[in-house]
Amino acid sequence: MARSVRIFDTTLRDGEQSPGCSMNLKEKIKMAKQLERMRVDIIEAGFAISSQGDFISVKTIAETLKECTVASLARADENDIDRAWEAVKGAVDPRIHLFIATSSLHMEHKLRMKPDDVYERAVAMTAKAVKYCANVEFSAEDSTRSDMPFLARVLEGVIAAGATTINLPDTVGYTTPDEHYEFFMKIRELAPSLEKVTLSSHCHNDLGLAVANSLAAVRAGAGQVECTVNGIGERAGNAAMEEIVMALHTRKPFYGAETRIAANEIVRSSGLLTRITGVKVQPNKAIVGENAFAHEAGIHQHGVMQDRRTYEIMTPESIGLSKNNLVLGKHSGKHAFRDRVKTLGYELNDAEIEIAFGKFKALADKKKTVYDRDIEAIVAKEAVQVPRTYKLESFVINSGNTITSTAVIRMTRDGKTFEKVSRGEGPVDAAFKAIEKIVGRELALEDYRIESVTEGEDALGDARVRIKTAEGSEFSGRGLSTDVIEAGIHAYVNAVNKMLYAEREGLDSKKISATL
Repeated sequence: MARSVRIFDTTLRDGEQSPGCSMNLKEKIKMAKQLERMRVDIIEAGFAISSQGDFISVKTIAETLKECTVASLARADENDIDRAWEAVKGAVDPRIHLFIATSSLHMEHKLRMKPDDVYERAVAMTAKAVKYCANVEFSAEDSTRSDMPFLARVLEGVIAAGATTINLPDTVGYTTPDEHYEFFMKIRELAPSLEKVTLSSHCHNDLGLAVANSLAAVRAGAGQVECTVNGIGERAGNAAMEEIVMALHTRKPFYGAETRIAANEIVRSSGLLTRITGVKVQPNKAIVGENAFAHEAGIHQHGVMQDRRTYEIMTPESIGLSKNNLVLGKHSGKHAFRDRVKTLGYELNDAEIEIAFGKFKALADKKKTVYDRDIEAIVAKEAVQVPRTYKLESFVINSGNTITSTAVIRMTRDGKTFEKVSRGEGPVDAAFKAIEKIVGRELALEDYRIESVTEGEDALGDARVRIKTAEGSEFSGRGLSTDVIEAGIHAYVNAVNKMLYAEREGLDSKKISATL
């Protein structure tokens, strides 16, 4: 019988630290609900003390979810632990996740502490966390570059103090699969108390080995794997959750382990994260890349037509991938639309349905055929939409290869109408500059991209932008339209609204950097 491995998802904490992947509160809640739908065991919702915004996010997620363990990261520090508990205490199963570095490099140059002091701090802070809740995880940062006897001493100490999960992070992605396997086996030998608790792996992808190292840890007895959707995270990212889950599922006889993840939610989770952050996965990405189940070579196509198993070791349906079916048209009613949205796996309230249905009807008037992916694009955008401080009313663009592009943008705010004209290097640049004039802010455009949601000349254009304020805060925006210029304008307005929402709610504080 296969043993169960817990999936600890840190998309909302470690993953969000990836440049360009920050999320607002509504986006985090939407992502957390999807992770719960996917049956993730533990969700690390954030680093509560890092900012007021992170505290609010962790607290709200903890009070919202009904089935998952919700954790907050905390340094081995009294204030961090107090703040973490305040954030997670409303969860059905709260967890405090504290950490301190154990490698000589980190202790000397980052912590500036002696090994004995690190040991005492780790044990004392674990004991403090245990007074708040029984579910306490301890992480030895940079454990794979630590002195093994000292690491074992620390682990024995924190287990005696009450830690129930011990995490051994490969913080800088330095180790290799064979080494990682031997590391886990050796530490189990040196610290026999590990047999009483859950042993966890947390791998970074600096050498492209995060998933392989995580699987090696599972072979060596790890009962928990820490990972992120699409492998997002600092530097080269974290171990990709979907790859770990499907490796254990597809090769269950080899690993002798399984997860409780609803694999048919993988594609939806990956797509939602992409739409929230605007960060796409590469086409050849394992499991969720658009080419993962594509076959172009003739011999492959022939084999798949005869028997899919010739070139597919898992089915597209097993991860929730379905064909792009025509589902609704311009004569479809709201009830049919609501049913289809629910079938696609989205839960929208009446107000969100009303907005999304209006977008759908407008699109149905412009397109010959409306596909599931079109509906998903509309719904996913509306589900995480922040309050519309500014709303686009109209735009006029004059552009050509013999004239300077100009844009006239009209927007409303609090019932008042604002209109500005601007010139630019092209129609998009002119439009963005006109929006900046209306908002009264100088913003740097960090990224702008557009792609089609489906095929055809009338395809819905999906635009994504990322802007940076003078203070250094970054905000992403997304816009949809069959007109690519309009899609870009909507995306820019969306990013501006996110900026204003964050500033109004006090959610733009600089975070304390933390990495495992």
